[in-house]
Amino acid sequence: MQIQTLEQLRALYKTPSERAVLKELTYIDKHIQRFISLSPFLTISSGNLLHQMDCSPRGGEVGFVKVLDVQTLLIPDSPGNNRLDTLSNIIETSQVGLLFFVPGIDEVVRVNGKATLQTDPDLLAHFNDMKNRPKLLIKVGVEAAYMHCPKAMMRSTLWSVESHQKFDAMPTLGEIIQDQTKMTSPVETREEMLKRYLPEL
Repeated sequence: MQIQTLEQLRALYKTPSERAVLKELTYIDKHIQRFISLSPFLTISSGNLLHQMDCSPRGGEVGFVKVLDVQTLLIPDSPGNNRLDTLSNIIETSQVGLLFFVPGIDEVVRVNGKATLQTDPDLLAHFNDMKNRPKLLIKVGVEAAYMHCPKAMMRSTLWSVESHQKFDAMPTLGEIIQDQTKMTSPVETREEMLKRYLPEL
């Protein structure tokens, strides 16, 4: 049976506990700020006016995302593939969802809010110490923020060394893209890819 109503959906699950409901904040408190300051990686979800969704990874040195104040996050836009999917979606709808990860910690931080793209020199100055100073940043106005329970990470054993796959478990990215696109250009090796990426890391 396809679940088509909220009533059908809720009938399958317990009522959320008071703790699960009350933990959602409308601002960044000291604990969430600390978590973000330790995070080198996040995913950002966004969508366009046609409700086509996208989720993109963002990474940097520990604490690369800045907490400007309790309502505002600054995310530097580092060099990528230049598709600009996330940035285009932000222009269209402004809505974003963030997941922050800290290696070794099973909890994650969720932040939802409205984003804008900024090139203000005063805001970009927060990233003057980056190797590749960003052309622009994503400014997120926080609407909801909370610590997410660790069950998903515990089930996945993501941080366990025993769970890590070897590089050769998959073809190289160059081999995959050539197979998917049917392009006939020479296949880029992993070493060539890393050398090409190095100036932008």
